[in-house]
Amino acid sequence: MVGRVWEEREVKVPASEAWKLYGTLQLAKIVCEALPNLFSKAEVVEGDGSAGTILHVFLPPGTAGLTSYKEKFTVVDDEKRVKETEVVEGGFLDLGFTLYRVRFEVVEKEGKKEECVTRSTVEYELKEEFAANAAFVSIEPLVAVMRVAADYLTKNYTTN
Repeated sequence: MVGRVWEEREVKVPASEAWKLYGTLQLAKIVCEALPNLFSKAEVVEGDGSAGTILHVFLPPGTAGLTSYKEKFTVVDDEKRVKETEVVEGGFLDLGFTLYRVRFEVVEKEGKKEECVTRSTVEYELKEEFAANAAFVSIEPLVAVMRVAADYLTKNYTTN
């Protein structure tokens, strides 16, 4: 079983400014502080935020019976403003998923240099015998991440 869910959000800051958050480890720090009900903490296992970085993400008690997972940054493209992560240990893999990938994209809004669109996508593959676990896939946590990021960006961005 293969699936994909996605959501977009407009942000009133330039794409280059939004990428300074989305393209770095700072996003995880801000999200953990703002959304402790979704993410308890995130620790860098290895890396500096570039492709190959591995984060150990801890979840609060009661999150579908999961306590943590490790994700690897497989793509961090500063030119295209795309970051992809894949769960490499625990989490959704423990529920029968063979792939759980999150993609963040920051897209400049045509004709509006001071605005951008952030897009979050979840792509997954799930063993057929675990098809019922597809119900655990939700874009809502990423919508919350985009909301926190948008709030942070609009509060902290100042035009020069």
